[in-house]
This record gives sequence, structure tokens and C-alpha cells, in this order.
Amino acid sequence: MLLVVGVYIVAGNLVNGTGSGRVGLAKGAVPAAYKTIVAQWGNLCPAINPALLAAQLYQESGWDPKVVSGADARGIAQFIPGTWATHGIDGNGDGKRDIWDPNDAIPSAASYDCELAKYVKDVPGDVSDNMLAAYNAGAYRVIKAGGVPAIRETQNYVKTIRTLEKSFAAPVSRVDPSRQAAGAIYFAQKKLGTPYLWGGDGTADQGGRFDCSGLTKAAYESVGVTLPRVANDQYNAGAHPDRDELLPGDLVFFSDDLTDSRAIRHVGIYVGGGYMIDAPRSGAVIRFDPIDTPDYFGATRVTEDGAKALPTTV
Repeated sequence: MLLVVGVYIVAGNLVNGTGSGRVGLAKGAVPAAYKTIVAQWGNLCPAINPALLAAQLYQESGWDPKVVSGADARGIAQFIPGTWATHGIDGNGDGKRDIWDPNDAIPSAASYDCELAKYVKDVPGDVSDNMLAAYNAGAYRVIKAGGVPAIRETQNYVKTIRTLEKSFAAPVSRVDPSRQAAGAIYFAQKKLGTPYLWGGDGTADQGGRFDCSGLTKAAYESVGVTLPRVANDQYNAGAHPDRDELLPGDLVFFSDDLTDSRAIRHVGIYVGGGYMIDAPRSGAVIRFDPIDTPDYFGATRVTEDGAKALPTTV
């Protein structure tokens, strides 16, 4: 009972907070197999950084090195074969330029970004925004428009990646609290004692039952924020506060591989005092659980823009 009361007290103060600054890559946000190469090539030129490059790759492929789009864009960086023929590089020095090999494709994406940045360097506005616009619409259109052109797809592409960049960046100071957090906690509290259901979204035909990510999705949906369905994508819905910076409403994540956010297998809503509300497993009910376990992965402070930026196909 004291815990519940404490949740309401702290949740009521969520509108207060401090600004944030970010550098580097957030813990585990980039799969371990690609973290070093993204960190290295993300510093190739001033127009990009590791977090921006990571956001771009996640947006393009969801880290899938074998994906093919309907437009025949291929691999982790989604190069069209014709563009690859001109701009693909041998990133790992093995004498081959392989569009399917992330060790070539990730450096090629960084190299192509930096080449585009040179093309648009004299265009007014933010050079990284203009670079991303050129990646989507072509450098000529950016130059002709004098900045990001008035093309909805291109404008959304730029906004999405710059928003996701915040999720892949490691905060260097306290990040702003979510204004929707208290409402999400209130929703989850009303579900305490509800039996777990794998794949449960809380619908009437499911008896109002949830699994872990179904609960967190429904909690934030109740306050107008639409999260992806699965936990490892929910991790990218905002910036990542450290353990000692957690606030009620933060999503907390758990994994057997603490180096890779794509391996996350469980999520809950932090309520303060080292506890979360979660739907733990079959045979259990929605309840309070401690977060300080060996499989604690990290946390996300959900933002509306961050959730909107997440691709729906990864």
C-alpha cells in the first residue's frame, strides 16, 4: 500500500525535470555484432555521428542484413544495386564490396552520407538534416529547394531519423521526463492481479489479459502514445536514463544478452522504489516486481515523438 501511494506522489511530479545532452551510443542499443563498426564509421565526418548512423540503419532495415525491400533495396543499409555500384566500398579490406556484408554496407552508408553532406554543404540550414534529405530525395532537390524540400516523405524521413537518433545516443545528463508517464502508471495499476496471457493485448475476447509488452503498449496507448507491440522495439521509443536516474513511468527491460537490445525478452513499467508493474509469465498475475536482477538491461523514457518515429516493420 505504501508503494502504491508513493507511486502517485512521485508520478504527480513528473512534469518537472532538467534538460539533456547526448553523445556516443546508448548501452546495448546497437547489436553487439555491429556496435564497434557503427561507433567507428559514425565519426567519419562532422555531418554524422554514431547515434545518427545507428538510427538510419535501424530505420532502413531493423538491423536485418538479409532484408530486401519492394524497391529491391538490399541488406542492412538498404542500398539499391545501382547506388551500391557507384558508392559501395570495401569496408573490411577483404578485397570485395559485398552489399550483403554489414562490414561493407555500414561503412558504405557512412561514406555515402558524408559524400552527400559535401554536395549540400553550402545549402542553408542544418547540414545533417540536408544530408538526410539528400539521401532520401537526391542532392539536386535539396540544393534547388535551399534546404529540406517540401516533400512529405523526405520531411518525415529526416524527422524520423533525427528523433530516433536520441534513442540510440547515450545521455550525458538527466533526460526530460515523459508527461504521459503518470497516466501510463495509473492504467497499469488498475490491471494489478489480472492473469497473464501470452500474446495478450487486453481485448474482451482475451478476458482483458496481457503479456508484458501488451501491458506496456496498452498503458501508453491509454495516454495517446502508440508503442510497437514487442519489447525490443519499445526500447527505442525514447532516451535511456541510467539506473540511478529512473523515474516512474520509465519502461524497464530485461534480457539474457546485455549487449543487444534486439535480444530483450521482458519489459515492465517502473513505479519507483526499485519496483515495476509487469506481466511476468504464464501462471502469474500482473504485479509489482523488483527490477534489480542480473538480467536488468536498461530503461527508456518514452516520448510521443520517439514512439511515432519507430518503424512498424522491424
